[in-house]
Amino acid sequence: MKEIGERLKETRESIGVSIDEAAEDLKMRPKQIENLEAGNVEGFKDVFYLKYFIRDYAKYLGLDYEDMVDEFNEYLFDYTSKISVSDIKKARKKLNKKNKNKKQQKRIVSPYTLERKKSFFISPFVTYGIIILLLLVIGYCFISLIGSDDFIPTIDDKETNVIK
Repeated sequence: MKEIGERLKETRESIGVSIDEAAEDLKMRPKQIENLEAGNVEGFKDVFYLKYFIRDYAKYLGLDYEDMVDEFNEYLFDYTSKISVSDIKKARKKLNKKNKNKKQQKRIVSPYTLERKKSFFISPFVTYGIIILLLLVIGYCFISLIGSDDFIPTIDDKETNVIK
């Protein structure tokens, strides 16, 4: 990270831009520019946002920002791969203790993973079974209605006018 910062600082100085001027143009604080140029990762709240600061600053200075971002990604990979498994387990235990009183504990996932809500799923077989059952009930009701005496019209001799 120090190499990235040194390259940014050398380029800024060669152009003749002050830290305050660069910070004003980029809508950043001068302290952020100083931390970038010093390679001070701890000066930023979230290391993942640091990539965007580097990209914007490199663009502003006219450097190849894609190469700078690639170099930072390599640094970030090395930085995060040095975290030991025991440190991860300690952090997980600490988080579990913190969330123990909550009903639902959140899983620790990658910031790039989308969390999906669980949806209610009905199997197609259940759906088809319900449809068949409804058709059978409707068919039974229809057949029992046709088979009843109330439904069949009767012909009374008195009511019919038969020509003799």
